[in-house]
Amino acid sequence: MENISVFLAKFWGWYLIIFFLVLSFNPKRILQIIKDLKDEKFAILVAFMAIIIGLLNILFHDIWEGDWRLIITLIGWIALFEGIILFIIPKRAIKWFDYINIKFIQLIYMLLLLIGIFLLNMGYGIVIF
Repeated sequence: MENISVFLAKFWGWYLIIFFLVLSFNPKRILQIIKDLKDEKFAILVAFMAIIIGLLNILFHDIWEGDWRLIITLIGWIALFEGIILFIIPKRAIKWFDYINIKFIQLIYMLLLLIGIFLLNMGYGIVIF
């Protein structure tokens, strides 16, 4: 199970840092994504992708220990719930995503970066805690 944890730490670490960099260099991209979510076909596609990613993450890594692996598990559950909510109540979900984006965008950016760095550290064992 440890190999899966390390693999997912590397995967999610790189993903979060890349997403942070994309949003940092092109902050209007997130506004475009929220605008595109108003198109029902795009919203359904994103919902299915989030559900698939969340389910795969949970099926391979559902570890509820009080250490760094919990972050990976929570990412999977958050992806699953976001996909389900977006699929069931898309209009309310989009309004909620838009509200969170407006109110907490700087906090979200910093969390993406810090969690990404932390997971990469745990995956590659750069700094031992």
